[in-house]
Amino acid sequence: MPQDRRAPIVSARQFNAPSAFTPESLLREARRQKDLDEQPVPAVCLLDPDGDVVRRLQTQGRSRRHNGWACYHTEMQVFEQDGIEIGVIGCAVGAPFAVLVAEQLFASGCEVLISVTSAGQLAATQAPPYFILIDRALRDEGTSYHYLPAGEYSRAPASVLRRLEGAFDASGVDVLRGASWTTDAPFRETEDAIAGHRERGLLAVEMEAAALYALAEARQRNVVCFAHVTNQMGQVEGDFEKGEADGVTATLEVVAHCARRLVG
Repeated sequence: MPQDRRAPIVSARQFNAPSAFTPESLLREARRQKDLDEQPVPAVCLLDPDGDVVRRLQTQGRSRRHNGWACYHTEMQVFEQDGIEIGVIGCAVGAPFAVLVAEQLFASGCEVLISVTSAGQLAATQAPPYFILIDRALRDEGTSYHYLPAGEYSRAPASVLRRLEGAFDASGVDVLRGASWTTDAPFRETEDAIAGHRERGLLAVEMEAAALYALAEARQRNVVCFAHVTNQMGQVEGDFEKGEADGVTATLEVVAHCARRLVG
């Protein structure tokens, strides 16, 4: 049989073949070692890569630890927003980590996964901060290639986008819709790369969406990713300002509107 000499990340794979290592088996052994009961996580879960939401909720005394979350690498906090119970995990930054956690969340009872990640502005649509509902993400990372054949974009589940139409019109929060660039290497965002992605019509750069959407398509899961555009990649003075309460007030407003549309 001829040897496949392409780069390993795009070499031939059996995308429909089951994995020998599963999130269920990992969680089983974690529960055994930690002496934890099997407890489902909330139906709605939030990935908070910057950790601002988790820190603010804990400071305000609004959250409690989920004592059945068995993940080796993270802690889950649970809080209520507009009558909806939500599990939140902070600081799962980057595509591999986000998907590692997401797989375990879905194996633990999560039905809807929302990710709100800080992002750099590519298209100067307005002054930061604001949000983008990411409908497709350029696959300039490695994780998505383990879930889907090679291609330019990962796309948000069509059913999720349909249910979110008009969801933020009366929210008081600026939520655009468009495409992002997902990268594994934020400190390799060169001038040429930025210019090229602007020409493609991409609105922001972030680190998780392409992989999370690939997981969503491969596993038929409900995932939605938002870019919280907070910066111009350090190119201006006074960058990285997120708004009121480090952006948490607006983030929770977006999450609440999203959860109401996608639950039930």
